[in-house]
Amino acid sequence: YLNVIFCRFSLSLTYLFSYNLLQFCGHTWIFANMTARFLSFGEDAQAGTFYFVGVTMGVCQLLSLLELFHIADGFEECRLFPRFMQVMERNVLLFLLISLEEFQSKPIVCVQFYLWNILGLLRYPHELVCLTGTPYLKMLWVHQTLSVPVYLLSAVTEGISIVHMLPYWSESEGTDSVQPKGLASMYFYSPYMLMGWLLLLVLGSSLTALLLLKEREEILGSWNKKLKKD
Repeated sequence: YLNVIFCRFSLSLTYLFSYNLLQFCGHTWIFANMTARFLSFGEDAQAGTFYFVGVTMGVCQLLSLLELFHIADGFEECRLFPRFMQVMERNVLLFLLISLEEFQSKPIVCVQFYLWNILGLLRYPHELVCLTGTPYLKMLWVHQTLSVPVYLLSAVTEGISIVHMLPYWSESEGTDSVQPKGLASMYFYSPYMLMGWLLLLVLGSSLTALLLLKEREEILGSWNKKLKKD
């Protein structure tokens, strides 16, 4: 019985390590690619951001749906709602970007991808260290402290992106000049649904930020108590 438990624990640890390593490599590649293009071409690199890194970003964000199952199955010990909001925010916006080719070259998309990657580079190395041993206090502090403002900036840019998308969807309802492709032609992507999602984004991201701040206080507080005892 103990051998079975140990085997299952080892498989879970191997799976989580592989998952976090894959996400870390994906976000590192995207960040390095975007930075190299920006240094080489300057502001002209913004227009091709989605074309060059959009597929990799889409794969990383689709894989992040697995994190909801990690929490639900007890592989990870953290609150489900904040992770759910972060995962859904990114995936919904990515589906909108894929559907609306005219918007993919906007500078806000480049900013959005950078913020998503910064969040990934703050999160996944920390998770890898936690899986292999005790995290460093400085690394833990950086992860818990910087993730909140970067997340808020990311949520703000997501809201700005949706606001800028609204005219495209409004035009598509009244004329064939700007007709979104694929799923975007469904009523699910109407301006009214986008405005509803924008309201949900504001409420959900605000609650998520409060929960993340509470989580930071709890984690750093427990670490300070351990250090005082030692």
